[in-house]
Amino acid sequence: MPDSAEARLRWRCRRGMKELDLLLARWLEQRWPQADDARRSDFEWLLEQTDPDLADWLIGGARPEGGSRAALVDDIVRRQA
Repeated sequence: MPDSAEARLRWRCRRGMKELDLLLARWLEQRWPQADDARRSDFEWLLEQTDPDLADWLIGGARPEGGSRAALVDDIVRRQA
C-alpha cells in the first residue's frame, strides 16, 4: 500500500474513543496487507460508520447486517484478545 493511502486509512482509524482507535489500527496493521478487495471494501465501509455504531459492534457485542461485514467485525474483535 502506498504511504499516502496507508496514512489516510490510519487517519480514518482515529475515532472519538481510544478503544476504537486501537482496534481499528491493529486490524489495519495486521490484516490489511493480505486482505482481499472485498474485505478491504468492508473495512473502508466500517470506517465510514458513526462512533456509536462502531462501539456497539466492536465493544458492545452487536453486529452489523451483512455476512461479510459481521465477519469483519468478528475478526477485529478477536484481535483485541
